[in-house]
Amino acid sequence: MARVLFYLVVLLSVFPSLSLAQATFGSVVISRVVSVYDGDTFRVDIDHWPALVGQSAPIRVKQVDTPEIRGKCASEKALAQRAKLFTQALLLNSQQVELRNIERGKYFRILADVYIDGQSLASQLIANNLARPYQGGKRRGWCE
Repeated sequence: MARVLFYLVVLLSVFPSLSLAQATFGSVVISRVVSVYDGDTFRVDIDHWPALVGQSAPIRVKQVDTPEIRGKCASEKALAQRAKLFTQALLLNSQQVELRNIERGKYFRILADVYIDGQSLASQLIANNLARPYQGGKRRGWCE
């Protein structure tokens, strides 16, 4: 048992990101939407967080993949624009936007389950054929 613990400590000291890989940091209600980039990426202000992380904070919706604005084909770009407008309309017309199960992702973005007036944004995007479920790994293309 002591040997296993020793190797675990060594592993975490060599690869510290492993210890935070699945850490979540609760939930927060945003103060305002700053901008929407695409169907699953937008920026918000969170007034009660330090400005360094809470001002114009980049948010990525967990567990979905939407088409890219700079897609590889015209149909992907068109669908990306529809997904963006859908997300933008929901966010800007909402009473409350809550980020749940917050994690730090690559590119310094906040990964979160996004709830708009109590409804999952990811579920709404998928139900409207504007996104696919995504659990990590290689994404499928939108131009197939």
